Amino acid sequence: MQLTIAQRLDRLKVRTAELSHWRERAVLAIDNWTFEGEDIAVGEAWPHRKGLVHFASQAKVPRDWPLEETRLQLDLGGESLITLAYEGGESESFGLDPYHQEFPLKGRNLSIATDSVARFPFGEPNRQPKLNRAQLAWLDIPVHRLHLLLRQIVEAIEALDDHDVVPHLLDATEMALRSLDWPSATASYVSRTANAEWQQKIWELPELVANPPGLSEDERATVVAAYDGLIVRLKTLQERYPQNGELLLTGHAHIDLAWLWPYDETRRKMRRTFHTALSLMNRSPDFRFNQSTAHYYAQMEADDPQLLARIKEKVADGSWEVIGGMWVEPDTNMPTGESLVRQILYGQRYFEKTFGARHTVCWLPDCFGFSGALPQLLRQGGIESFFTIKVNWSETNRFPYDLFWWEGLDGSRVLAHTFDNPMQGYNGFVQPDCLTPTWKNFRAKTLHDISLLAVGYGDGGGGVTPEMVEREVQLRDFPAIPKARWCKVADFFESAHRTAKEKRLPTWSGEIYLELHRATLTSQSGVKRLHRRAERALITAETLASIAHMIGGAAPQSLEADWRVTLKNEFHDILPGSSINEVYQDAERELFGVIDHAKTAQKDAMGAIVSALPKGGIADALVVVNPSLDARPLRAVLAGGTILSTSDLISPLAIHVFDRAALKPAGGLRAEARRLENEHLAVTIGVDGAVQSLVHKATGREALAGSANQLCVYPVDKPRNWDAWDIDADYPEKGIRLDKPESIELVENSPDRAAIKVVHRYRDSSVVQHYVLTANARRLDIETEIDWHDRRTLLRSLSPVATRARTATFECAYGVVSRPTHTNTSWDAAMFEAVAHRFIDLSEPDFGVALLNDAKYGHSARGNVLGISLVRGPIYPDPLADEGVQRFTYALLPHAGEWHSGGVREEADDLNQPLIVTAATNLAEATLTPIAVTGTPVALSAIKPAEDGDGLVLRVYEPAGRRGGLAVRPTNGWAVSEAVNLMEEPAQRDAGPDILPFEVRSWKVKRA
Repeated sequence: MQLTIAQRLDRLKVRTAELSHWRERAVLAIDNWTFEGEDIAVGEAWPHRKGLVHFASQAKVPRDWPLEETRLQLDLGGESLITLAYEGGESESFGLDPYHQEFPLKGRNLSIATDSVARFPFGEPNRQPKLNRAQLAWLDIPVHRLHLLLRQIVEAIEALDDHDVVPHLLDATEMALRSLDWPSATASYVSRTANAEWQQKIWELPELVANPPGLSEDERATVVAAYDGLIVRLKTLQERYPQNGELLLTGHAHIDLAWLWPYDETRRKMRRTFHTALSLMNRSPDFRFNQSTAHYYAQMEADDPQLLARIKEKVADGSWEVIGGMWVEPDTNMPTGESLVRQILYGQRYFEKTFGARHTVCWLPDCFGFSGALPQLLRQGGIESFFTIKVNWSETNRFPYDLFWWEGLDGSRVLAHTFDNPMQGYNGFVQPDCLTPTWKNFRAKTLHDISLLAVGYGDGGGGVTPEMVEREVQLRDFPAIPKARWCKVADFFESAHRTAKEKRLPTWSGEIYLELHRATLTSQSGVKRLHRRAERALITAETLASIAHMIGGAAPQSLEADWRVTLKNEFHDILPGSSINEVYQDAERELFGVIDHAKTAQKDAMGAIVSALPKGGIADALVVVNPSLDARPLRAVLAGGTILSTSDLISPLAIHVFDRAALKPAGGLRAEARRLENEHLAVTIGVDGAVQSLVHKATGREALAGSANQLCVYPVDKPRNWDAWDIDADYPEKGIRLDKPESIELVENSPDRAAIKVVHRYRDSSVVQHYVLTANARRLDIETEIDWHDRRTLLRSLSPVATRARTATFECAYGVVSRPTHTNTSWDAAMFEAVAHRFIDLSEPDFGVALLNDAKYGHSARGNVLGISLVRGPIYPDPLADEGVQRFTYALLPHAGEWHSGGVREEADDLNQPLIVTAATNLAEATLTPIAVTGTPVALSAIKPAEDGDGLVLRVYEPAGRRGGLAVRPTNGWAVSEAVNLMEEPAQRDAGPDILPFEVRSWKVKRA
């Protein structure tokens, strides 16, 4: 009776498994091990598992074993960097992990030394680590090759399913297996197969033979013949059934900078992974490996300069591809536009300095959505191509393209590619059942006949295995499956750009929103707050130092070192809140350090400004600097806590000197037990602690359609997957309104500022809020202190407003995004939680209401309800995420007109970066404007020292989608010399208005 295809495939699997037991001709145990200098036996538990430990041993390869067929096989119970030292001083290092446990040798006498941790690649602790295996193995290379080839044929048959070639592949393998002369002596056979799964299930095995013999030379000859014959038959089948499609393989080891392990472990992971990749390159001239992240290479300069030197050699010969052009692989949703600029500026400059070239491909496989600002910045940084894979993770709607133009907010385009590999995504495998579905899923194949596939164990590092390299060689002869070959990513994109010139590729316009991992906008909100403060402190420090320089102070110093620390903590598993507690201990320490340094730099710059101001008779002077391009009312908290809220207006990027005694409150501020009012707003707080009424006095309109700032707790914030990452769409099904406050009291009532304090409690947590109105304020600030002690619980603020619009405006890097307030389509419904930087706004043509913040990112706009997520309590991977006290402010701002005419961005800027004020003596009353920007309203991104040391760089952006004229006029003695891109090189720009919608523009400003 003839067997079915399925039955024949099952038999092939059994026969293939049989071969594996003869893969080693002989083995030799390595017994003389030490652990931290003390003896340890194979099979024995580690004496302890604290921190980094060291194993050591020696081994000698038997004289009759061919060295090229001998391998060192180790399983020490964790991850290790192993170094093999030989006579004569030569050595070689490798990474050891569950996927890399077999190593080639360069000599017969070797010493083994390790740096080991009792951890697995994803940071999981091995709580009972043992020295599991240590031996030399003489491989039976023909058996190894045939076994691997048969495994690949099995995988191809399963991937090809009912393809016509499948019966022919089975015929070929059955012919090869029938040609084998295989051992069958009972004692040896049973002993060789004793560790097989079916043998291990036997009640009691017979006594086994130690070191059972391998194949005889005659038996081995049949294996060689079977392999050679099978390869011939595969080549013949390939002629009849040509390979279908082509995938370019890039070796890869996605090493998360910090995630389920602290950064110190990442430094070890880098060394392990990089040594492994170099060892593969030394043994395969075809192998190609890519590694992004300038920070990693900078770290290698400090940790292992010899390793970096070897990497440089491989970069020079084309085997190792440095890629990405950014300092790290950052989250792109939350960093401000200037941070994204610095990612590219400092990344590209480092790559050019270290490796002699900049990069043209942005490599971000694992980020949780992508800002629409990115294409413009990439193009200004010399990067014309973009790669990711995370778009395929969206749970509701399938992203429609995999080779496409990605068009940014301003219209800039980069060529984007993604692939859909169902086997571990960007951590792919070199095997037919990975290649075939990846090619099948490639939708642009009718436009471009090649796709990309990144392969290698990643996330925790490790990378490509020797087997993957060997597999690629065998697969060259296979029929029907896609062709696969090693290649550089830049070469793939070069070919894709050629196609894009000849064929019309689809275009995706604007942000790429990931329909998943929405909680990363809220988790670990304490670090998010510190990060925003660090960004703002650095930008302001550079601005003040530049202003000081323009009026006679010393040239400003570069803050690149502090920027690098900030950029590091924008990594896509740090800033999003998806790492372990130890990572956030490091991040908080580092970001506090950046803030302290930047504040010191601000103080020094203010000192320089004061020194350069004209002297006069004001004994008690206040020097006020506006670090933005928006005119602002004078509102400040002085040293000692004194509050100012006057009618004076501070010009953009200007320095004002006031006689403190002459400053008066704006007037009109009144406060009662539950009511605040000034000339702009009238506020009533309800007995529930929410805002009952918010009247915009200039228009007479009530801004609210119900109580605003309703604090709602959602105790079922328990996503089905990815605890710190996700918020399930049905979380609002159980909501608890905090509407019975413990107290409401008027706690401040001065001519400059009034405040009503409201105290709420939920279980073990408390929320203390101050509704604050200053004399000149157009917004109601809600200063908040949360003491959070509840797990898997989400706290949000909801504000129904008296406006109606089909879309709400969310601020993003260098612009805004319009998001639907309805759920007409699945795309609309999926956007139930989305990123905003400093504000969201819902406006009718003549009136709107904005919700501002100084620390938050997760927002919603459904119907007329504006929402902001305040705190969560996930338990994985940090059981104590956001435990304890955190402070932040959000605000309600009613305004006339739409958001851009109603001063929304300007007020958000003021909330996040108040005016800078310092006391001084013996100054003259004065107003200085070192540099003025007039014309179409623009916002300041930065004014900083030029990277070449020659003057300053001014960077602005158009934030609202307008175009028009623009003039930059520096003070006497300075001149605008040339427009530059973000790399601070002469900018190539088409003629037209001086500023275009959402355009980012930079100029060199030099001494005249």
